[in-house]
Amino acid sequence: MGREALGNDSGIRISVWQPRHKTLCADLENVQRRATKLIASLKDKPYQERLVALGLPSLEHRRLRGDMIDVFKYVHGAYDADRPKLHPHRGRDTQGNSLKLAKERSIRNVRSSFFSQRVLSVWNGLPDSVVTAPSVSAFKSRLDSCWADRPGLFDPECYH
Repeated sequence: MGREALGNDSGIRISVWQPRHKTLCADLENVQRRATKLIASLKDKPYQERLVALGLPSLEHRRLRGDMIDVFKYVHGAYDADRPKLHPHRGRDTQGNSLKLAKERSIRNVRSSFFSQRVLSVWNGLPDSVVTAPSVSAFKSRLDSCWADRPGLFDPECYH
């Protein structure tokens, strides 16, 4: 499910797509957990095995992937909407990629869940070959290859 289904015309996500509290994330994951049990041949298997058998990433992984796709689109000018405050990183840090973004300091904890704050560490940690992809499709493919062995792909518990 993408932004089109869950956002409004301005491109802002609603709280169900990216809930701030882990308990809400777990509640959403439980919906998928129950749905995968409806498949008779998988109902007695553990949740992680059901996800692997179906090739279905955890909801946490899909949310993070969606955030990275959005950052790519913002950085490369694919969105006409107002940009969140994503500024190029200025400094000599050679780790990560050539399109690093600067993280603004925030005094309040609530700001840490803003899109412009929560995505930066993950984006800045991506390799240059991923963030400099020539298209959104190429970015998705390279991101999926880069994250193929990521622990959270089929394990929502690793995010908690």
